[in-house]
Amino acid sequence: MSGSETESTHFHTCPLCEACCNLEIKTRGREVVSVRGDADDPFSNGFICPKGAAIGALDADPDRLRTPLIKRDGRHVEATWDEAFAEIDKHLPRIANEHGRDAVAAYLGNPSAHHVGHGLYGRVLLKALSTHNLFSASTVDQMPKQVSAGLMFGGSLSIPIPDVDHTDHLWILGGNPIVSNGSLMTAPDMKGRLRKIRERGGRIVVFDPRRTRTAEAADEHHFIRPGRDALFLLGVINTLLTEERAAPGRLADMCNGLDRIGHLVRDFTPEAVADACGIASEEIRRLARELSSAKSAAVYARIGTCTQEFGTTTSWLVDVLNVLTGNLDRKGGALFTKAAVGATNPHGKASKGRGMRLGRFKSRVRGLPEACGELPVACLSEEIETPGEGQIRALITVCGNPVLSTPNGARLKKALSSLEFMVSVDIYLNETTRHADVVLPGLSPLEQPHYPLAFTQLAVRNFARFTPAIFDVPDGQMPEWRILLRLAAIVGGQGPNGDVDGLDDFVFEQVLQKAVTSPDSPIFERDPDDIRRQVSRYRGPERLLDIQIRNGAYGDAFGTKPGGLTLATLAASEHAIDLGPLEPRLPVALRTASGKIELAPEPFVADLARVRARLAADPGEDGMVLVGRRDLRSNNSWMHNIPSLVSGRARCTLHVHPEDASRLGLSDGSSARVSSRVGVVEAPVEITDAVMRGVVSLPHGWGHSDTGSRLGVARANAGVCSNDLTDENEVDAHSGNAVLNGIPIQVQAV
Repeated sequence: MSGSETESTHFHTCPLCEACCNLEIKTRGREVVSVRGDADDPFSNGFICPKGAAIGALDADPDRLRTPLIKRDGRHVEATWDEAFAEIDKHLPRIANEHGRDAVAAYLGNPSAHHVGHGLYGRVLLKALSTHNLFSASTVDQMPKQVSAGLMFGGSLSIPIPDVDHTDHLWILGGNPIVSNGSLMTAPDMKGRLRKIRERGGRIVVFDPRRTRTAEAADEHHFIRPGRDALFLLGVINTLLTEERAAPGRLADMCNGLDRIGHLVRDFTPEAVADACGIASEEIRRLARELSSAKSAAVYARIGTCTQEFGTTTSWLVDVLNVLTGNLDRKGGALFTKAAVGATNPHGKASKGRGMRLGRFKSRVRGLPEACGELPVACLSEEIETPGEGQIRALITVCGNPVLSTPNGARLKKALSSLEFMVSVDIYLNETTRHADVVLPGLSPLEQPHYPLAFTQLAVRNFARFTPAIFDVPDGQMPEWRILLRLAAIVGGQGPNGDVDGLDDFVFEQVLQKAVTSPDSPIFERDPDDIRRQVSRYRGPERLLDIQIRNGAYGDAFGTKPGGLTLATLAASEHAIDLGPLEPRLPVALRTASGKIELAPEPFVADLARVRARLAADPGEDGMVLVGRRDLRSNNSWMHNIPSLVSGRARCTLHVHPEDASRLGLSDGSSARVSSRVGVVEAPVEITDAVMRGVVSLPHGWGHSDTGSRLGVARANAGVCSNDLTDENEVDAHSGNAVLNGIPIQVQAV
């Protein structure tokens, strides 16, 4: 490094979790010298967590891939981009031609949602593949919320967001937002936001089988049996209706099915559900009364309620409760965002849509229905293993590590080794990508621009922020959006050297034509050449972003709305542009076929019989179940190769209640053998009363013991994989989401 290099200051959105904090990053040449929170950003207000502080270490990680790899004689060797794409062209088209389009599958991992290039061009690759065998991380953490929102409100991202900055009463079920920094609720500094609720006289109540950091910051915490949240919510709804405390107000005229709810919950009295959910009947009644009496209130449920057998039904009941208390779509309640890009019905000119259809096709082996165009990842292994028409013979993974993050990872690992061909787009050779025949490396987060495309649609306050790349794309590397288009060109028959720029132009033209031919568009019937001229300074994601921002809810409509947003405006700002608090958006935000809130969708109504069967379920004295947990320094499996994020005390431990530990002969720091139908792991014991009796907890995303990966730091801090215990045969009935919580297990001292 030259001593003459001067220090520069940059601002960049952190893409390492959903909070989307803005970072102030100082560099000297190609080196990151400091990272801190951006104090002038109106959305994140200077907040930073350990993951954001480590972004420079991620950028400099020597294990991060920078050159394509091709597997030769069982070993990955470096190759040129042309060699890598030629290898892909040799196999993928042949497999699709010989065995049909469904013989090639795709899996999209969690990080792909955090990068604008993937968000805008991933769909191009998927459309080119034209396969039913599409899988993603959505069916291991959030699909129940998407399905519930789709059937109730008409869009899979029409998820009501708690107005945490104004609410007087907040319920949190199965969520730990202080640690996750939100989660389908984009909200930096949740600890500070929750503290302010209490400072203004509000109340926070947490329901969780663990006393999490969020529970410790709340006014009340109630242990609740894993997988029984739906029964508790039904008891609350029953109380509201039998005590005539329901007050939907203006929402009543917007609902279909409101008159059915009383009959549906008739059997679920607090007395009937108390033993099954673990919360006393008198407490259920008190909690219901306090919720209904609050000036404003919001009920929020997250990953613990999604990754269970009643995930979608529980998500539905959350919003039934928000409706019955009159807190849906009002200040301090649960509202719909109005994002600059991707907003549902941003111009408010209609209140009807197509709604959501489920089960348009099914998986080949088990017959599991699709949701939001994808199949449950829990059936990926069997679709690879089972011979016959439509068998998966080739796989493309994008930014994913399903061997660690999906159920029964041991089975999936074996299945991946049997594939004819596999391609991975990833910055690491991890436990999944080590099986790939070709690995195409992505860029460092600091080498690419960032716009939080998905998360601005889920934020607790409307904002927009675009941050350019800090570092240039290094020689010999390639932006992911170009990788995805080049893969699409191969799949589309253009060969290994397809015209990426021409394909990019084609994608842009589709967006442009839709904008100028849609009567609801602000640029309806505008001259396309004028629009092309105004965005001509950009290519790739920036060009697509510019047209969508300018044609969006806050855009300048290409000159007809002076002062409106453009990409140039956002890029010049350095910090987020505040677009104001969440505001009521009903009924125009609805996209159901009826134009109303569907309060009693038939799939959920029918599922109550299955829920009712759990009223009598008794785990017995020795019945133990497994739940997961989150850590502020982790994000699933992909932040464990950074020394600062895995240093200190061991975090991959088995949490056990003192009474269970005594009964099972376990001592603090000893090892326990945990077994389920699908596997066995051994983990160090941590005895704590922060987990309820009958429940043990392992964190998600660990298990980096695979010697075939190139993750030196992670392998030295391997931990064990909780998904070696989760059962791929257990899924949520409506969404196909994997059941990762409430897993029946046996625990023994080693």
